[in-house]
Formats: sequence, C-alpha cells, structure tokens
Amino acid sequence: MAKILVVDDAAFMRIRCSKLLIENGHEVVEAATGREAVEQYKSTSPDAVLLDITMPDMDGLSALKEIRALDSDARVAMVTAMGQQSIVMEALQAGAKDFIVKPFDAERVLAAVKKLVA
Repeated sequence: MAKILVVDDAAFMRIRCSKLLIENGHEVVEAATGREAVEQYKSTSPDAVLLDITMPDMDGLSALKEIRALDSDARVAMVTAMGQQSIVMEALQAGAKDFIVKPFDAERVLAAVKKLVA
C-alpha cells in the first residue's frame, strides 16, 4: 500500500500506530523527534506522515515546516493531544492536511491515512 512515516516521542504510541498500519498493509518508518522526522523524510520519501506536535528537540510544527520546505506536496497529518486546537490551526495553515486527536481511534487513523494517500 503506502509508506507511512510515524513520528512520536512516546515509543508506545509509535509502536501502537505502526502495528495498526502494518496490519492494514502499509510499510512504516518511525522517528522519535522532529529532527529525526525531517532526516527520515529526506532519506525514505514516505507517501504520508503522521506527526506528533509535542516533542523534544524539534516540535511537530517546526518539523512540518521543514518537511514542507523540502517537499511542498508532503502529505502530513498532525497528531495532537486534547487542548492543542490553536496549534492545530497553525499546522493546517502551514500545510498539514488533517489531524488526529490522542488517544487515537484505530478507524480515525486509518481514515486519515486513506485521505492522505488518496
């Protein structure tokens, strides 16, 4: 199916999301920080990115802007905790195509990925 870059500083969230995507036929690449996400994007050219907003090193919003600078067609969905609506709006204005609220629902993640890679 598609190659998805899953970015989250919480290992259990990456594992949970990656497992769901792999079970549904996708190839998964992981990153734990925003900086790592930008490097993985450069080296693996994923079809879509699920990008956590709050991370050490480089936050998701900064990573989104760097990824979009590398590839203006990058398809990114932001992964957010409740209460980050203002950041989500900024991310959408910066080029994010969708957002997923944590704790995430499996069907919502799959719907977001389907939308990104359509």
